[in-house]
Amino acid sequence: MIKKITPERIAFLTTLVLVVIFSSFLFYFKIYWQIFLLSIFIFGSLSYIIILFTLEYFIYRKIKLIYKTIHNFKTNKNKPLKFIDDFDIDPIKRVNDEVKEWANDQINEMNKLIANEQYRREFLGNVSHELKTPIFNIQGYIETLLDGAIEDEEVKFKFLQKAATSAERLNTLVNDLLDISKLESGSLAMNFQVFDVNELTREVFETYHKLASDKSIKLKIKETCDEPFKVLADKDRIRQVLNNLIANSINYGGKENGIIKVGFFDMDTYVLVEVEDDGDGIEPEHLPRLFERFYRIDKSRSRNSGGSGLGLSIVKHIIESHNQTINVRSSLGKGTTFAFTLGKATQKPN
Repeated sequence: MIKKITPERIAFLTTLVLVVIFSSFLFYFKIYWQIFLLSIFIFGSLSYIIILFTLEYFIYRKIKLIYKTIHNFKTNKNKPLKFIDDFDIDPIKRVNDEVKEWANDQINEMNKLIANEQYRREFLGNVSHELKTPIFNIQGYIETLLDGAIEDEEVKFKFLQKAATSAERLNTLVNDLLDISKLESGSLAMNFQVFDVNELTREVFETYHKLASDKSIKLKIKETCDEPFKVLADKDRIRQVLNNLIANSINYGGKENGIIKVGFFDMDTYVLVEVEDDGDGIEPEHLPRLFERFYRIDKSRSRNSGGSGLGLSIVKHIIESHNQTINVRSSLGKGTTFAFTLGKATQKPN
């Protein structure tokens, strides 16, 4: 069995068959052995050269041209292949392998397109649903006022307040969509500066003090972390991260008379920030998808609390825009911890 077929071997085998047939013909006519050998030599040599020339300079070069076209199409390059003149390489096998690889690439690309289309449909469906709720509410309040309720001062004030709340929710959703679009496209520039993330966290605590008190939740810095932790990051965006994580813990993770703790840990080249609650925790099957846009563990709770469903996705994009990481761990009945890293002040932004 010939493991590697080359033009030379094909030409040799074909010539050998032709020489056997030709020699049988000469032997039949009883030609002198000198003429017999000379004729076989000349016939064999010419046959080998002609067959080899036909294979190499016509058939094989045509096949190599096809392979080169496929290869250049895949790589979007116009450079000639290095092995284009190497006749020790079997171009037929190369073409076969390349076509298989190209077919697999097309299948993978098609699968990606199908997945992206599914993702697009889900995204559009989620956006439509999120926009519809506040718009429907605003429309209902205004129509009620126009139908005569505007004459009642108490009802008018109540309905206008509700319409304003729905309008604010709509505004939040639109702003979050704009933010996530800019973050994904990389068009949102980061303004790096040195600041104390411990101090920033205390400012965020002040913002959410009343919301936490209403739910009997305490906001605390971990005992061993009561010192400055200087980081190099976009202060406003990290404030947005802390706002989202702490508000998320109060609204969803925290329990009555519970505690939300924020800790800071010096990890040599970066600072690890952890936001920990002692709530009910999250089921393991939800953790891998927690940072997806509009993903909810409870399909109704974000709508009831006025969230856009984009907070954690924005958080992830902001941290990744800092070339850092964020993760979540949770235990049922014990609570949930979000942890992200920030570069220390000694580092320079990329």
